[in-house]
Amino acid sequence: MKKILNDPFKYVDEMLEGLCLAHPDLYRQTGEAGRVIARTSEIADGKVGIVTGGGSGHLPVFTGYVGKGLLDSCAIGDVFASPSVEQMADAMRAANGGAGILRLYGNYGGDVMNFDMAGEMLEMEDISSTTVLLADDVASAPKEEREKRRGVAGMVYAFKIAGAAAEQMKNLEDVTRIAQKTADACHSVGAALTSCTVPQAGKPTFEISEEDMEMGMGIHGEPGVWRGKLKTADEIANEMVDMLLADINPVSGARMSVMVNSLGATPPEELYILFRIVKQRLEDVGIKIVMPLVGRYATSMEMTGVSFTFCELDAELEVLLLAPAHCAFWTVG
Repeated sequence: MKKILNDPFKYVDEMLEGLCLAHPDLYRQTGEAGRVIARTSEIADGKVGIVTGGGSGHLPVFTGYVGKGLLDSCAIGDVFASPSVEQMADAMRAANGGAGILRLYGNYGGDVMNFDMAGEMLEMEDISSTTVLLADDVASAPKEEREKRRGVAGMVYAFKIAGAAAEQMKNLEDVTRIAQKTADACHSVGAALTSCTVPQAGKPTFEISEEDMEMGMGIHGEPGVWRGKLKTADEIANEMVDMLLADINPVSGARMSVMVNSLGATPPEELYILFRIVKQRLEDVGIKIVMPLVGRYATSMEMTGVSFTFCELDAELEVLLLAPAHCAFWTVG
């Protein structure tokens, strides 16, 4: 393992300390273990709180998207490991403005179990909450079994759109409805060229030869749909677009936001090479791209690879997507 670190078992805590020191106007640590990142500003009375949580190793997901027009707080676990029930409960307390809490996170077993238990704990404190799960990875289960899919970069759109709805002081029912509509509108697929290394493990999560790639791999190294020789950028982009359009079956005139996302090590130059094909393919079937996102939005440590996310938009979602928001990693408006 070759990483810039001190003690692998202090990796997350030192990262969180540095994040808050670098952006003291945006982030603060709270909770008994300091594993909750919250806004520095107070939650407005009557505002729905939006909380997420999950393992470290995916910056800007999860902690990076705490900010105005986005998340109110986030519970963060060790690299690729779920936060504890108490950390999730602490995050919900930090986001409580008296109007209820939306728990908005990816469809992973440990996160689901712990957030459900945290919600039950908070009910005893008279803090109501709802849940919306992101299940946008089209490679992880067929369309008719969407509830089994993994949550990946689509959660960035959910954070943004639900965050805008909460900022407008919509009630918990409306914010939850909008978050669920956004989750249902997101479709993602990834491709990986190299593994990443979890600091506490000290070795690559999986092995892949220098000549190969894996299509459909998950952000923790979960198996994809095929492994074989590395293809050209245009071939990779076309295959990924084919998978997403088959899942969506869009009509001409549809509007979408598109994310071409680095999984960590892929440079911006290569993302823009891929985006050429995405834009052309969508224009060919009459789709208008709204606010394309090309960059590092949801990573997997130093994994070399890319994910595409297509977010279908209606008038309501588009207005909320374009509403102002600000965190250390993304500003809109």
